[in-house]
Amino acid sequence: MAPRDHEDDDLTLHDLIEGPTRDLTAARAAALARTQARSSSDDHEVDGTSGDPQGSQPHDRRGEAVGPEGRRRVALERLPASGALYRRALLGVVPGVGGRRGADVPGLELAVGGVAVDQRHLADYDRVCGFRLTDRLPATYLHVLGFPLSLRLMTSPGFPIPLTGVVHVANRITVHRPVEAGESVDFHTYAENLRPHERGRQLDVVLVGSIGGEEVWRGVSTYLGKERASGGGPRRDRGDRPAPPAASARWRVAPRVGTDYARVSGDHNPIHTSKLGARLFGFPRPIAHGMWSKARCLAALEPRLPEAYTVDVSFKLPVPLPSTVAFSASATGAGWDFALHSARDGRPHLTGSVR
Repeated sequence: MAPRDHEDDDLTLHDLIEGPTRDLTAARAAALARTQARSSSDDHEVDGTSGDPQGSQPHDRRGEAVGPEGRRRVALERLPASGALYRRALLGVVPGVGGRRGADVPGLELAVGGVAVDQRHLADYDRVCGFRLTDRLPATYLHVLGFPLSLRLMTSPGFPIPLTGVVHVANRITVHRPVEAGESVDFHTYAENLRPHERGRQLDVVLVGSIGGEEVWRGVSTYLGKERASGGGPRRDRGDRPAPPAASARWRVAPRVGTDYARVSGDHNPIHTSKLGARLFGFPRPIAHGMWSKARCLAALEPRLPEAYTVDVSFKLPVPLPSTVAFSASATGAGWDFALHSARDGRPHLTGSVR
């Protein structure tokens, strides 16, 4: 399919619910079609939870146990389909449709085994984010590979923060060893550390990747759910904004970055893909995915990364689409510090480190 001109990329409310939630990557679309063909009923969503919010369809669950942390561990037979989950999240904000939110994180851990890498999808992701085309997986690609599992957790009944409109405020990824495209990964995910914030509540969603029983990758995403009457967590003293560091490079972030990254990541939050969707949640125009920004910075450092490391970022102000950003990086004794700022006025978009 030829890319649409960005002036025609805006979406209607119907499109928000039915259109952009589909994963348009050809390889993944083919895999999704095969999964749908194996489903026991055409009435069930691909993740097997249609009409069954607890996810108890037999073809969706392989087993259940209690983990060492006391969480109920549910093993799924396959990764959920992100499209159905985003439809659920979007419908959940409709008055009278959305369920009640829980007071704490769910005592639930979801797992799925044997997730394989499609090399065409990996190459597509590498191009969108600026990585070299190799068989070694970028650290941020494992986040994309296991993201549908975390998405299923975040759309489970009673999850304390609604997915739609949630703000991704920080992300930490630890690579214990390189992962190659020919390896299959087992994932499990859970939420922890629900805490007050000056603008609402935030929590951590942990995603762990293992191969042969050995943990090889761990990601921790911190999400903020804005609330009018917050728990009143500590308010930051913003003070004077420091001058941005000297730019190592400048990147033009085109409007299509939002839809291109949504296509390869399966993260179709409408604040990234639609003018209407962005306005519905308080943004004057679409903004870039935070994980695209992190991946783009990591791609710039790719030749200098060690075999094992932790890359930690804090997301500051959104990157509006389109815009021009300034990337800066400096070597430290322990690794790298890097940042992303607005090239026009120096406003910070992201700060990070590699250790």
